[in-house]
Amino acid sequence: MKAVWYERVGPAAEVLKLGDLPVPEPGRGEVRVRLRASAVNPSDAKTRAGISKRPTMFPRIIPHSDGAGVIDGVGEGVPKARIGERVWLYNAQWERPFGTAAEFVALPSDLAVSLPENVGFAEGACLGIPVMTAHRCLLGDGSVAGRTVLVAGGAGVVGHYAIQLAKWSQAKVVTTVSSPAKAAHARAAGADHVIDYKREAVAERVLEITSGRGVDRVVEVDLGANLPILPRVLKPNGTVAAYASMGVREPVLPVYPLMMRNTRIDLVLVYTMPEEAKRRAIIDIGAWLATGSAQFAIAARFPLERLAEAHDLVERGDKLGHVVVDIEP
Repeated sequence: MKAVWYERVGPAAEVLKLGDLPVPEPGRGEVRVRLRASAVNPSDAKTRAGISKRPTMFPRIIPHSDGAGVIDGVGEGVPKARIGERVWLYNAQWERPFGTAAEFVALPSDLAVSLPENVGFAEGACLGIPVMTAHRCLLGDGSVAGRTVLVAGGAGVVGHYAIQLAKWSQAKVVTTVSSPAKAAHARAAGADHVIDYKREAVAERVLEITSGRGVDRVVEVDLGANLPILPRVLKPNGTVAAYASMGVREPVLPVYPLMMRNTRIDLVLVYTMPEEAKRRAIIDIGAWLATGSAQFAIAARFPLERLAEAHDLVERGDKLGHVVVDIEP
């Protein structure tokens, strides 16, 4: 099979290699998927570059956690009826050497989720880390129906889905962005109120929008950088669920201002989410997809042989949406 791999960390153009590897055989409890698309997440690029806290652990790595394709083989203990099933994948390369930047991947059956016919393979490849992260941040401790949610960075990949899932869950959504183009992107996803944080005072605008009450929940893309405003915008007994803190990697927590409001802080990483949280996310994502209203923003698509360019684009960060790798059948 054709695959792209690396054997040392470093710049994409220097370490990624395209070549042929044996087609994997599914082991007990596994399926083999003939891949049609693979999505590049920031964590994939950071691990390959050697700047992630995530350990590499293996002498050869085929990168990428997320993808979509068709099951073409099953291991012992997996029903043969799954052969031919369209699926989306998540956590494909977590604690395993071979991910989805290849023509085939073998992985535990539970990590291959049925993909509805109304969702294409490129879109299906976008579902894994971003949508499951958005779900955990938004719905990790119950319904948000009738509540007000602040989504920080609503034009980002995770934020874009957090807005959509919040509206699907019947919540009111306030979001922050950094440009008119990103504001339009967030509104198209369903945001009720959009705040340009480069031009407006976020806390003041949130309080104005909510008539001084604040929000019930914050889906946070940069916990450390945004900590100063959280005690001001969260209602008592509110929650902030953070999935990143790149601006300030080791923030100092304003304990007493948050404690006075009985604030709950959730830190979210899809790779190590509890199994029950994964199951709930998969059920809800399936119900959301069934509505036919899901929006997928794909910024660029590359063939497998141009994977280094795809990684470079993700690392630059100047895109609006996913970067997808198409894998020819």
